[in-house]
Amino acid sequence: MALIDHLTRCNRWTPGHFQTFWIDGAAVGRIHGEITKRLRDFPAVFSHHERGVSLSDRLSDPSARSESLREVAARLAQDGLIGPLRGEDYRVVAEWGEQNLLQLDRAAIPAFGLKAFGIHVNGVVRQSDALFLWIGKRARDKNVEPGKLDNMVAGGQPTGLSLRDNLLKEAAEEAGLAPELAGRAVPVGALTYCMEEGFGLKRDTLFLYDLEMPATVIPVPVDGEVEHFTLWRPPICSSKCARVSLSNSMLRWC
Repeated sequence: MALIDHLTRCNRWTPGHFQTFWIDGAAVGRIHGEITKRLRDFPAVFSHHERGVSLSDRLSDPSARSESLREVAARLAQDGLIGPLRGEDYRVVAEWGEQNLLQLDRAAIPAFGLKAFGIHVNGVVRQSDALFLWIGKRARDKNVEPGKLDNMVAGGQPTGLSLRDNLLKEAAEEAGLAPELAGRAVPVGALTYCMEEGFGLKRDTLFLYDLEMPATVIPVPVDGEVEHFTLWRPPICSSKCARVSLSNSMLRWC
């Protein structure tokens, strides 16, 4: 699959499938028609109108909203409209940096078409005049893209953590990196996409970092989310691609 195919997939959705989701007068999400049908079972939580679906005005503070939507999310998961709940909450905001409207299990975020955020870290190694990248292979039991290639470190942005704290946490959990090293990561931009998936809409923003890694440091899977890491020279640099593969705690030169 070519890069353009991935870009197309990540930006493909049909607006007519969705209704706008409103909280306190702000348009914060998009809800698929199949989900809106089920939300009619919760008249104390949602109101339906020509502009879309609104969270009830009686739910005026983040804690009350979070508690009500926690029950809704559990029902959606029970009915198979979303995947199993993850036990990790995301902040719900209209835009990054704005006031927290509520907290919601990350598995339910796409069902309401809410914005989600995460961090992705490129592990860069300089050898002679060439650049190499540490690439992780996702575990085969992951819910999202099992067995596919990924950045050296990547993770969603949960409640209660700054971007830096989350970067340090994910770097330790996924790649066994010390905070002194991971803290050198440099922010290099952000990537956003809007992708229809099942009855959900993934509206993600990924904050991107580059971390220059010493040649002597090899990332090691810790929490089981990554099977192994491979050091690749991007093919654009040369057709002869040197790589180091770490698998089952054994270092192999290929």
